Amino acid sequence: MSEQLNTGSHDLPITEELAAFMRTGWADTRRTDLSPLPIAPWAAKRRAALASRFPGERLVIPAGGLKVRSNDSDYRFRPHSAYSYLTGAGEPGDVLVIEPSGEAVLYLRPRSPREEGQEFYRDRRFGEFWVGRRPDLAEAAQLYGLECAHIDELDPRGRSLDDPEVESFLSEMRLVKDEWELGELQGAVDATVRGFEDVTRAIPQALGHRRGERYLEGVFGLRSRLEGDAVGYDSIVASGAHACVLHWIRNDGRLNRDELLLLDAGVEAETLYTADVTRTLPLSGRFSPVQRQVYELVYEAQEAAIATLRPGVRFREFHQAAMRVITAGLVEWGLLKGSIDSLMESGLYRRYTVCSSGHMLGMDVHDCAKARASQYLDGVLEEGQVLTVEPGLYLQSDDLTLPEEFRGIGVRIEDDLVITADGARMMSAGLPRHPDEVESWMAGLLG
Repeated sequence: MSEQLNTGSHDLPITEELAAFMRTGWADTRRTDLSPLPIAPWAAKRRAALASRFPGERLVIPAGGLKVRSNDSDYRFRPHSAYSYLTGAGEPGDVLVIEPSGEAVLYLRPRSPREEGQEFYRDRRFGEFWVGRRPDLAEAAQLYGLECAHIDELDPRGRSLDDPEVESFLSEMRLVKDEWELGELQGAVDATVRGFEDVTRAIPQALGHRRGERYLEGVFGLRSRLEGDAVGYDSIVASGAHACVLHWIRNDGRLNRDELLLLDAGVEAETLYTADVTRTLPLSGRFSPVQRQVYELVYEAQEAAIATLRPGVRFREFHQAAMRVITAGLVEWGLLKGSIDSLMESGLYRRYTVCSSGHMLGMDVHDCAKARASQYLDGVLEEGQVLTVEPGLYLQSDDLTLPEEFRGIGVRIEDDLVITADGARMMSAGLPRHPDEVESWMAGLLG
């Protein structure tokens, strides 16, 4: 087979003399001292569980491929979460196959031999000189604890991630986190706490910039790249009325010290487990009376939701608990009229809060999304599950049902919790939540 190279605008013609010269004179850099990745024994257990669910069937789990960002530039690659969960590997184009016997083989594109071919210095997508070194087959087998074969030998036939049964089972496998996963998530959360501290320290400088939101986005992004793989999702850095846009990621606004900043951000670990934390901070360092009023209602709602968390409780219960508190507050403020029960049934409170109050968390920020409703949304909580609790109030600036002083205020408080044998442990406890504690924490960071 002739060599197929991914070349682009930087490619130059190669003479026979240069091609021959490039094949010689290279040191032997093969690694023989590699140890299996820490994930390897955990991934082996997961592959065994998957094989036992589909006995006698051939399962094909691809990493996914590179995606074009523009012209001949690709996005930075991130493997499919199910593939990473089962292998710990992360190169584009690779495929895990579980044979009917239960044996697993990882088909990959190994490092290009220097003594043959031109890929290593000419191929802009896979060449070592362009994108870095890949392991050879022996190195990969040692790292991942798997039999490895060349991707050209792959037979792609079998059930894959486009099969709903396979997809849902892999999502449901990830509902309960093992010990290794909990450690990775806690590390991501701890790094996120440090990122929120970085952002708070940078507020004075960001206040003077015409794109203060983007300034703070960059500060958090630096922490995420220093301590992790990247951000786990596009950071939401929303000041003033932008906080009323649930997924505000333009982050191009100015900051006003009289307004609030809603920061929703999470560091994604090198192993692709992500945190997901939100804090709403007064840019002046102190809440105004109206800001505090709104914030305290959201805080009380979150407290009520967290209090419900324990094994055996229905997943939807914590959201309902938060919404009852929100609804009662809206009635007290005169924004809604009627009994709490009738308002909960009619859903009128949703004008001011819009969305659900949390989700599973793991390798995806909205983890286990393909799980069956009976196992997730309509299921019950189990020890080892990790989820977010994030009630919010989003009081739109053009909402004429609101008193003028409320308009344009958005507040969300979000924490990451793991279900324990008798309740839940807050993984993000390193960040304050109560408004008094928030103000004291900010004062210490701002000096």
